[in-house]
This record gives sequence, C-alpha cells and structure tokens, in this order.
Amino acid sequence: MTQDLVLLTRLFDLLTWLLPKTEHFPKVYRQTVTQRLMNAALDCQEAVFSAQSSRDARRRAALQDADAALSRLRLYLRLAHQWHWLNDGQYTHVSTQVAEIGKLLGGWIKQSNR
Repeated sequence: MTQDLVLLTRLFDLLTWLLPKTEHFPKVYRQTVTQRLMNAALDCQEAVFSAQSSRDARRRAALQDADAALSRLRLYLRLAHQWHWLNDGQYTHVSTQVAEIGKLLGGWIKQSNR
C-alpha cells in the first residue's frame, strides 16, 4: 500500500515538472511528439491508478500497461534531449525521476507476480 502511494506521488511530481516544460517545445511538434510524450506520462499515471484499485490479473495487466507507458515516455524524453528541447540538466533531472518511478513500478510488478 505504501509503495503505490509513493509511486503515485513520484508520478505526480514528474507530471508537475514535465507538462509545463512541454509548452516550450517547438510548436510544429506539439500535435505529434509532444502530445505522445504527454500521453505516455498521463497513461502511466492512469494505469497506476487502475492497478491500485484492482486485484490479481487485472492489477498485473494495469501494472504492465504502466510499464509500457513508462518505456514510451523514456523514448520521447530521449528524443526531446537529442533534439535539444531539454538541456542536459533538465534531462538528468527527469531521467532521475523516471528511473526512480521505474524502480518503484518494477518492485510492485515483482510483488504482484508472487
């Protein structure tokens, strides 16, 4: 129970940092890459909410959905850094956040598979 609350808090922190940053991404990409990045972050948050309120197979499926969304988010963040939409410091910060979220999510997945 505590682990999922920490995970939800870390995801909320990520969203509150990341979503305002996307306002500065190039307008030409707002309907494509930027939208997908935001959707991946929000999808991860929503899947964790679903997992929190589910049990057994439904929980495992929701956690796998959250993990897939987190992988997509990592991809879009790497692209944003590669294209200089995020500077090195910003990318380091967000990567640290995503790594912590990944560890928490991975622990919950491992625990739910027992």
